Amino acid sequence: MRLRALLETETLGLRLLGGEDELDRSVRGVMTTDLRDPSRYLSGGELVLTGLAWRREPEDSERFVRILSAAGVAGLAAGEAEMRSIPDDLVQACARHRLPLFSVVEDVSFASITEHVVRQVSSERAGDLAAVVERHRRLMTSGPAGGGPEVVLDLLGSDLDLRAWVLSPTGRPIAGSSLAGAGPELPAAVCAALAGEHLAASRTGRRGPHRVSAGGNTYSLFPISGVGRGAARDVRESVLSDWLLAVEADAGDWPAERLDLLDGVTQLIAVERDRRDAARTVRRRLAQEVLELVQTGAAPAEIAARLRVAAPVLLPGLGTAPHWQVVVARVEWDGGDIPGGPVAQALLEEVLVDPEASGTEPSDRIAVAHLGDEAVALVPLPALPTRPEGLEPEDAAPAAAPGLHADTLLAAVREPLARGLDDDGRLTLGVSAAVHSAEGLRGALEEARHARRVAAARPGRVCAAGHQELASHVLLLPFVPDDVRRAFTARLLDPLRDYDNRHRAELIPTLEAFLDCDGSWTRCATRLHLHVNTLRYRVGRIEQLTGRDLSRLEDKLDFFLALRMS
Repeated sequence: MRLRALLETETLGLRLLGGEDELDRSVRGVMTTDLRDPSRYLSGGELVLTGLAWRREPEDSERFVRILSAAGVAGLAAGEAEMRSIPDDLVQACARHRLPLFSVVEDVSFASITEHVVRQVSSERAGDLAAVVERHRRLMTSGPAGGGPEVVLDLLGSDLDLRAWVLSPTGRPIAGSSLAGAGPELPAAVCAALAGEHLAASRTGRRGPHRVSAGGNTYSLFPISGVGRGAARDVRESVLSDWLLAVEADAGDWPAERLDLLDGVTQLIAVERDRRDAARTVRRRLAQEVLELVQTGAAPAEIAARLRVAAPVLLPGLGTAPHWQVVVARVEWDGGDIPGGPVAQALLEEVLVDPEASGTEPSDRIAVAHLGDEAVALVPLPALPTRPEGLEPEDAAPAAAPGLHADTLLAAVREPLARGLDDDGRLTLGVSAAVHSAEGLRGALEEARHARRVAAARPGRVCAAGHQELASHVLLLPFVPDDVRRAFTARLLDPLRDYDNRHRAELIPTLEAFLDCDGSWTRCATRLHLHVNTLRYRVGRIEQLTGRDLSRLEDKLDFFLALRMS
């Protein structure tokens, strides 16, 4: 199909802003992106849809358009929802590079344009697929009436007698046929085996479908990549994030027409994948904002304000303030030439999806940002219920530690991910303890990063460590030589003891309480029956006498060890 046909389709609401002489360009796909540099996902001939989130200053337009032009895209369509009007600098940049530019009115969704393009392009390749899409226009719509990927999987069952499932790269079922008599769901072991076979085959560079045997049946596995992304520069950039379509059949003897049909089906499902990625944008931005505040040492009140914004988005309907947990992940490849941050972000989002959720709208309760080569997840946890009135502590059952645990987080996905990482990649993950307020987030972030470094010191392709393991040093204390123990504790605690003896300042008890309260000023002041300003004065005096900084995890750990060994 050509750009001119899109412009003449009134329901799409496209308005031409420039490039009238280029409207005979062919459109071979569509891609929705707000990346500043989407070149790795472009193969040429795409209509690029963008919400302009990449534009921070006018100079960004020239850089973005130059990248699209070099990649050979057919045209650019910019949404008006974010900025209300298309910036002049973007119009001028497109004119310089002879790139057709369209505006998309606010009440027309990118999903509608994507569906139309995919339907038209696919119809040129397989007439039966066009008929399937025409009969089920609901496939790409959002909201309660939308069919989602289940609709097209039901069609495969009713029209072609094929049972099929959409799986994540970790083997989590995303969608399956809902027809009566379609048979039982795939067992978890089979899902994990199919995902592992798919990742291993993808790492070899072989084109799909991949034929495998699992659970006594033969399956054909079709990769599902983002719409219009094309092939990544390196398979390692996408292998851990792409979905797969598992069909219970041997596609080895299928005619080309049926293979084209399944290829078109994967493109339709890819639209749903991109829609879900777009839905995570708000959560990603919230995580980025909160974590940047934490890293730059912002005031707890400012961080708490951002958390109050995040809580309703991540835990809608929650009546009380949640606790928070931090998870840090890093994906590293031999040679270090592949950016690990985006890969780790997509993978961490997948690993942390609510395991109890199912259907077309899985429950996302996390916000993940990537800071450099690390992905950092901000996980909200419902506040623990209070003890019933009249129940004494000794009568209560011991409460399990809330939140995520490193020893179980990767248990179900370790095998498929190890196959995707092959022999040149590693995934390491660290989990913090739950914190109860904004004041604890900085320590939680450092704790999760330190736990990840502990995991990185272990052998294996997929390793995790939790905050509990950071306390394992207590097992080593009896084996520290006495002279080393004395020298270590004297260096840190003697200045405080001498000051307490002279001034009765109680710096040692204050230090013990401060560490026991995880560095929370409010809780520590309440425990010691002090004003917060008095507590801050004492902690400041401790730092002055020792030359240490109690906001740093390393110094807190040194004091903790010294107190334990004294």
